[in-house]
Amino acid sequence: MAEFSWDIRSPLERALVSGAYGAPGDAGVALTEIRNFDLVQVMARRGKAAEMSKAAKGRFDVAAPETPKVARTADATLIWSGPDQFFVLSKGGKHGIGALGQAFAQSASLSDQSHARVLISVSGTKARAMLAKLSSIDLHPDVFAIGAAAATSMDHTSVTLWRSADRDGLAVFSVLVFATFAESLWHTMLDSAAEYGLAINHSEDL
Repeated sequence: MAEFSWDIRSPLERALVSGAYGAPGDAGVALTEIRNFDLVQVMARRGKAAEMSKAAKGRFDVAAPETPKVARTADATLIWSGPDQFFVLSKGGKHGIGALGQAFAQSASLSDQSHARVLISVSGTKARAMLAKLSSIDLHPDVFAIGAAAATSMDHTSVTLWRSADRDGLAVFSVLVFATFAESLWHTMLDSAAEYGLAINHSEDL
């Protein structure tokens, strides 16, 4: 009898090569794939949006985003993903689908997206310039401030994009993309950022 084992691998395992890429010198863009996270989509049932919001407040002690924004707690990020729905991004299973089931049992349907999406962090002095090649979203800090989010597309690929907290005084953007399109978008990002120089890596830190 054949023996099988489930070895969870990143959809970018073949495409992601850590190190420098593109123009020499200081990297203008840093691309980091974030691995091993929990991602749950919470969608209000018909007529239950208010109850879902109340349940979210009770669970996370912050209001779920009702507009294209993110809300952060000490151990989770709630990301708007459309009318009456949001993602819960976290680590370690505390806010995984099994842990959230009871809290939202009467108000929302849950979908585990942990292995269906790839999370890419984009930062650096040229992060906005690179993303501007791929998205029609205005990422100027006066318009797309920390905590802003959007359900949009990059190079004809649907993504969820939000601005995370700044790092070393520079903007940080997070991109969620379906796993089946991740490698294609990754190569597009590499091409778009090559002129600025790239630092490529992966991490398990949100």
